[in-house]
Amino acid sequence: MPTPQTPTVALTPEQIAEFHERGFLSIPNISPPEEVELLRGIFDRLFAQKAGRAEGAQFDMVTHDDDDDAPQALPAIINPVNFAPELRETIFRTNAAAIARQLLGPNASASFEQAILKPPRYGAATPWHQDEATRVDANFDYEQLSIWMPLQEATLANGCMQYIAGTNKGDVLPHRSPKSDPKIHAIECAGGFDPADATPCPLPPGGATMHHGRTLHYAGPNNSDTPRRAYILAFEIPPKPSTRQRNFYWNHEKQTAGLERKRQWRKRGGILVEFGRKLRGGMWRHPDRVVFEARRAIRALLNRQT
Repeated sequence: MPTPQTPTVALTPEQIAEFHERGFLSIPNISPPEEVELLRGIFDRLFAQKAGRAEGAQFDMVTHDDDDDAPQALPAIINPVNFAPELRETIFRTNAAAIARQLLGPNASASFEQAILKPPRYGAATPWHQDEATRVDANFDYEQLSIWMPLQEATLANGCMQYIAGTNKGDVLPHRSPKSDPKIHAIECAGGFDPADATPCPLPPGGATMHHGRTLHYAGPNNSDTPRRAYILAFEIPPKPSTRQRNFYWNHEKQTAGLERKRQWRKRGGILVEFGRKLRGGMWRHPDRVVFEARRAIRALLNRQT
């Protein structure tokens, strides 16, 4: 399906104001039914193959993930477009990029994407967290937007998104590894909020929620009889060095099997592959982002923060 040059969805001024006030927004349609069906097939293939596992891009978010053959409770693939290039040619991507420019400004660019699968009946909950808290280098100012699209109906029973309104206006709260276990990939917010204040956002297939990088969010377990697949596209304004000192220590403590696979792959030349992928994805159009990514690459080569 060819990517349209003109977006088919645009936010109203009222929706834009709601996003900035509450930190999240829900819309019923960002991708047509025929594209959603196509994406389901691609996702099922990628997860069956555990695409990207050897380079640390595929992992289970809530287990030690050190057994390649073990069942996964919350499998994820970072940047699935690297393993299915046809994902670049979607109406979802065109619409998401246009919405990102509406919400973040004309300098908004794609930063990463993620595929998440919650298997039927045993798919685990995604812990409460803020996306900015997953950043290893806290010495930048980030303005990030995530656009989350389900590939089937998203309900409370199978793990639709839930948000705490207004948390986008605060700072990043302390986080930790689930069960205080640094071998688990996921992080969870350590407190400072009441889950009872959550707003669930059920969606039809091809609908979308969007949230700011500091908006607290959660998705429950999948208690249904069908898989719950979600496709997330993230955008940001190119990060700039911060004048304040922060330390996201919970990320520096991580000792996951997926991170070790990624380190070994980078040592074998993967860091150059990674940087080349970013350039092919259009990063070169944003000089500030090239500077940011180059700094990240240098840190990785020196076995420092990535």
